[in-house]
Amino acid sequence: MTDPLTLVIAPDSFKGSATATQIAAAIGEGWSSVRPDDTIVLAPMADGGEGTLDAVEAAAPGALRMPVTVQGPDNRSVRASWLLLPASEFYPGGVGVVELAETSGITLLDQLLPLDAHTLGFGQAIAAALDHGVSRLVLAIGGSSSTDGGVGALTALGAVFTDATNRPVRLGNRGLGTLAKVDLSGLRALPPHGAGILSDVTNPLLGPLGAASVFGPQKGANPDQVVGLESNLVRLERLMRSVARADTPGAGAAGGTGYGLLAWGAELAPGAGAVGDALGLPALLGGADLVITGEGRFDSQSAAGKVASYVAQLAADAGIRSMLVAGAIAAPADAFEAAASLSELAGGSAAAIADPLTWAREAGAALAARA
Repeated sequence: MTDPLTLVIAPDSFKGSATATQIAAAIGEGWSSVRPDDTIVLAPMADGGEGTLDAVEAAAPGALRMPVTVQGPDNRSVRASWLLLPASEFYPGGVGVVELAETSGITLLDQLLPLDAHTLGFGQAIAAALDHGVSRLVLAIGGSSSTDGGVGALTALGAVFTDATNRPVRLGNRGLGTLAKVDLSGLRALPPHGAGILSDVTNPLLGPLGAASVFGPQKGANPDQVVGLESNLVRLERLMRSVARADTPGAGAAGGTGYGLLAWGAELAPGAGAVGDALGLPALLGGADLVITGEGRFDSQSAAGKVASYVAQLAADAGIRSMLVAGAIAAPADAFEAAASLSELAGGSAAAIADPLTWAREAGAALAARA
């Protein structure tokens, strides 16, 4: 019998399937069924997308959910919330954490709207946090439904985007096709300690690696529509290049919302690292023997600031072992000692998606058997 281990389980959510908290617990149950004497620490993670509020709330005693009703990405009302972290000496008004996925996310749509989905609701939630008087904002921008360059969010914060007749352009990327003038003079001020943007990607706004080309198809755009999305973002960039650089890594995040927030004066930061710091994950791994991380799909984009690659690097820095659980594994997982795919265990992706927690338990048990 091997000596008992201290194990940290720190997965991202399996988006559209199970939360990070659910996945972490299921992996832990499976592991304990094989190695009951091990000490397990659950540390559900996020990278700036869906589940960020949950992860930060779990890490911050005294955090409060602040309800807000906003205009969703398809113009229907959305009942959402932002998170107020407790006041401190450095942040006397507290810190407001706002998650785009809660207000303008792709999971809020009954059908994808590649040309017309927008981020107005995200801006409305940011405005609510500003109205409360927060000292700093943390803006999680993963999981977006739109490619509007952040224009919807900036509109809610006081910017004005008009066509050649001085009429406000319609919301969404489609409206950018008639954009003739941008007036940022009415933008609300940043809070006293600024705003940090949590992003899980490093794509620029434009070009073959930009918001339209890479993420447009994921939001329902066909090839012709991707060309139109790109053209409209180019029009926006020409009018805003004096206040933000389109080639800044992360400007293309969330359909260009990163670019819009940069124009406001916010600063980009890797989402997984910021959430990990909030959770105290580096310190947790310093006292552990092994960590298991995971995400819904481990692929070539996973190395670009997402949770799994971040946790693997932390493990390497701490000199401990790391393992991976993913719904599907579509790229080499060489950074990990062992990996388990729910799709392989379930005999197919459909079965894994239908019952992810059962197969996450199976994955935990399978990895424990290899420990």
